[in-house]
Amino acid sequence: MNTVTGEETNRAFRRAVLAVICLNLGYFGIEFAVALLIRSVSLFADSVDFLEDASVNLLILVALSWSMRARARVGMMLALVLLVPALAALWFIVTKLLGTSVAAPAPVPLTLTGLGALVINFSCALLLARYRFHHGSLTRAAFLSARNDVLANVAIIVAGGVSVLWPTRWPDLIVGIGIMIMNVDAARDAWQAARSEHRQSEMPR
Repeated sequence: MNTVTGEETNRAFRRAVLAVICLNLGYFGIEFAVALLIRSVSLFADSVDFLEDASVNLLILVALSWSMRARARVGMMLALVLLVPALAALWFIVTKLLGTSVAAPAPVPLTLTGLGALVINFSCALLLARYRFHHGSLTRAAFLSARNDVLANVAIIVAGGVSVLWPTRWPDLIVGIGIMIMNVDAARDAWQAARSEHRQSEMPR
């Protein structure tokens, strides 16, 4: 009977994380460029999230072989990193609200870019799903981020469709605010998981 060793699982997980890093970095450039071109809050928030996801998975790759206590500390740091897209989105939302334009971003680029992001994030979520309970808070943070990104991309696509019928900035702004809230919630969840892991590491054996 074939058995899968812990080392084989770790190697497979490392390959999955490396693939996720490359996918996130590649699509960050595409989505960021389109967001600036059409002045989309939701795409801007999501593009920064791609960069944050790449950073999170890079830290996971580096910290994978560390002790439970060290991984828990990195997990708490990652929880703070998860707040970066929320803060970036908040800045972009404020500047958009203070602006005089009430026009919606171009719906076709918004929808197509959101669809491309959905494909990338769904692929990342599938790659990470089988490992979401391995290595504690680190992999949980990565999986939560990928899962939330899929939901955000569906919302972006919906916003693009709604903007055709209701050509104002509000559908895009509402989705951008929703993405910001999801990132804050993911950061809270990752922080709690890391704190729990840190307490376990301090328990006498």
